[in-house]
Amino acid sequence: MKIGIIGAGNIGGNLTRRLTALGHQVSIANSRGPHTLSALAEETGATPVTVEQAADGAQVVVVTIPLKNVPDLPKDLFGKAADGLAVIDTGNYYPKERDGRIDAIEDGLPESRWTEQHIGHPVIKVFNGTYAQDLLDRPRPKGAPDRVAVPVAGDDAAAKQLVRELVDELGFDTVDAGGIDDSWRQQPATPVYGLRGNTAEVTEALAAAPKERPAAHSA
Repeated sequence: MKIGIIGAGNIGGNLTRRLTALGHQVSIANSRGPHTLSALAEETGATPVTVEQAADGAQVVVVTIPLKNVPDLPKDLFGKAADGLAVIDTGNYYPKERDGRIDAIEDGLPESRWTEQHIGHPVIKVFNGTYAQDLLDRPRPKGAPDRVAVPVAGDDAAAKQLVRELVDELGFDTVDAGGIDDSWRQQPATPVYGLRGNTAEVTEALAAAPKERPAAHSA
């Protein structure tokens, strides 16, 4: 499968390592340009591209950049993507540590709904609460007793199914976390965020999420 990854930080870099190892054709982009990605490309066989090129022909695009930078993405980013494109959003809102205040999110708009509005395409929210190193260290075969589950939220049923199959291939179980309007249940400081649990534990944690955003994660 052809996959574009925008963002070469901890999550983006490790997804590049795993997905190329699984045989997928990966293009990787960051805000500093393809020339800064030569080491990762040499290590993994991924193709360094500009952000504008990252979605060209892609069946899946992963957006894994600081939330404050989402509005700077090209407006026609997905114009040359494959039909049925699934966009994965791994983003989180960190107003005090990084992103500054975003009024719409402070007023209750889920982070991923805000991202959708800026990129002009539905997203599937997954891996936002996953430790980057776990992408390398914790994949397990299907049915393994210590296999970790992750929540997956999104409105597009076909895209969600495609992403869940990809997550399974990466070595993790998935729990359907509902639509994007429900994705607040997996935002920072919720019970599921950072949880290394099985499907039952992840399901329970999603149900236990408080609707109020914790003060520690508000501007």
